[in-house]
Amino acid sequence: MLVLASSNPGKLREFEALLGGAGLEMRLATAEELAALPEEGDAYEANALAKARTAAAASGLPALADDSGLEVEGLGGAPGPYSARFGGPGLLDAERAQRLLSALSERPGASRLARFVCVAAYARPDGQSWTRRGECPGLILEAPKGERGFGYDPIFQPEGHTVSMAELEPAQKHALSHRGKALRALEALIAS
Repeated sequence: MLVLASSNPGKLREFEALLGGAGLEMRLATAEELAALPEEGDAYEANALAKARTAAAASGLPALADDSGLEVEGLGGAPGPYSARFGGPGLLDAERAQRLLSALSERPGASRLARFVCVAAYARPDGQSWTRRGECPGLILEAPKGERGFGYDPIFQPEGHTVSMAELEPAQKHALSHRGKALRALEALIAS
């Protein structure tokens, strides 16, 4: 059994799909385990490691965590590690995406280049831990498209594709996503 250091059921479904071939059981962190998680800072790797290590220590089980973000050229790499908090507390995914589109409304061309970044961390209760990074380059669309995925998926078009991340079939998304790349790089460690 693995603990996912998150309360997001969408993330749990995605992690389960990405690691399905490893035959692992996974659950979300409990309220008590989540309460122990540290505040997130401004670095993907430090955030992911802190969450995984804390969840492993609190649960007594191996734990997975990630810190992901969207880096936009025209915003100087923002929102980056602050992607889940972009625009302020209490916003829904669609509201955060709309804020980002508003910030780019007068910025054409190369300023819309972007990449999704993920650092995934795996920690064991004995204190051992590892991280792996994955990236998915693309661009920010003018308006949301698609119903799949979550977060910024409807406004992100992966490089080499003509549709948004939210329009891709799940298997297509998993094959090219930042999270998929990072988790696949950790899979052998998790399975051992």
